[in-house]
Amino acid sequence: MTTQKSVITISDFTAAKQSRLFGLLKQSQFNGQLYLTARNTKWTFEFYMGRLLYVTGGQKPMRRWHRYVKAFCPDLYVELSTLKAELRKWAESEGVKNFNCWEYKLLGFWYNQQKITREQISQIIENIFIEVFFDLSQAREVVYQVQPENQLSHQLLLVNADVVIHKANHLWESWLRAKLGDRSPDLAPIIRHPLELKKQVPEALYRNLTIMLTGQQTLRDLSVQLNRHIISLTASLLPYVQQGSVELIEINDLEIPISPPQPVEQPPQGPLIACIDDSPAICRALEKVLGTAEYRTLCIQDPLRAISILLSKKPDLVFLDLVMPGTNGYELCSQLRKISSFKETPIVILTGNDGVIDRVRARMVGASAFLSKPINPHQVLSVIERQLSKQAAVEI
Repeated sequence: MTTQKSVITISDFTAAKQSRLFGLLKQSQFNGQLYLTARNTKWTFEFYMGRLLYVTGGQKPMRRWHRYVKAFCPDLYVELSTLKAELRKWAESEGVKNFNCWEYKLLGFWYNQQKITREQISQIIENIFIEVFFDLSQAREVVYQVQPENQLSHQLLLVNADVVIHKANHLWESWLRAKLGDRSPDLAPIIRHPLELKKQVPEALYRNLTIMLTGQQTLRDLSVQLNRHIISLTASLLPYVQQGSVELIEINDLEIPISPPQPVEQPPQGPLIACIDDSPAICRALEKVLGTAEYRTLCIQDPLRAISILLSKKPDLVFLDLVMPGTNGYELCSQLRKISSFKETPIVILTGNDGVIDRVRARMVGASAFLSKPINPHQVLSVIERQLSKQAAVEI
């Protein structure tokens, strides 16, 4: 039977107080969880023999984990559908029913499969700790509680608390010196007044800003994606924020891909994705990409039989090649849109000719999106998720 210590409050949770608390837990070789709560935000620190293993929680834990996995493991597919499929594989292989701290356990699963290295795990986890301690530096008051109960059976990495606290504190002090103390790096920049911004910056910079500042990515997301220091990036945007042409807004965390294992006798059936393309190589490439996620694949290499097959199978999304013998993607797309059951089905045109005229014509015949060849796995999975999400919203 485990015992739980009393809830204790710490005022002004400075780096020195952080080091003292984590030092005491290290000294006592604590095993279990430390729960820290500040301003209705909760973090859970995992310990083994007084050393840090991992931390979950905070304002946007999924975005935090996702951006560092994507940054340090660029060869991994980390779209939502792929993560769900990977979690299911892990749960089935390990007979797992407890999904607590799934992010850490999934890293371990990938390591055992030799998909990622120990060094990549170290980079991911250290950066996660630095972000969390940075956020804790802003807390006026924290409440802590310990639970001596091990949840992680594998120790991927033992982290020195003093090292990550020192790095986070240095970053926080630099953030304050840059006069950014009243801004959160978890806010997302969005252009509010494009005409005003266009007058203030060179044309090339304006084009870049319109691509970056869409309100879909936080300052932290952009910093990692652009490989630019968070303080330099935020400081460069601050004048436009102060002038009102750019605004920093709150956005939601990414969806968490926790998906409990399904009974073996009823395997999960994901959305059916059809590909109409006379090229066997393209069909094989798409099948391989979709096989990493939870999608079923229907490949049709004879365009003249495509409509009858689609009517019988009713796919959730269709990839359609633009140039095929006997017909073309425009004609097929136009015919499909005239059939009631395919009026709202997402249709994505595939082509090697990525021209403005092609895109306009594709839209005119009812195409939902346009994807260039050769196919990019990340773009394929992203466009599927985006189009299926839109479709779900329409049905609701």
